[in-house]
Amino acid sequence: MKQPPKWKFALMVWMAIYPSITLVQLLIGKQLTKLPLPLRTLIMTGILVPLMVYVLLPFFRKLLGDWLNK
Repeated sequence: MKQPPKWKFALMVWMAIYPSITLVQLLIGKQLTKLPLPLRTLIMTGILVPLMVYVLLPFFRKLLGDWLNK
């Protein structure tokens, strides 16, 4: 499969990650504020990386497939 231009891939990742981070912060942000920064980061990335790899990026890749490969 042909790789899309890096700027399109970066835009797709941003479209997936920004709302995800915002939603996770909204849902559990207050509970995380009591934890040390490295632990907060560990929890956030532990949620967001699998969500990105297994759900959001495949979804956006399918949704934007034609545009990505132009």
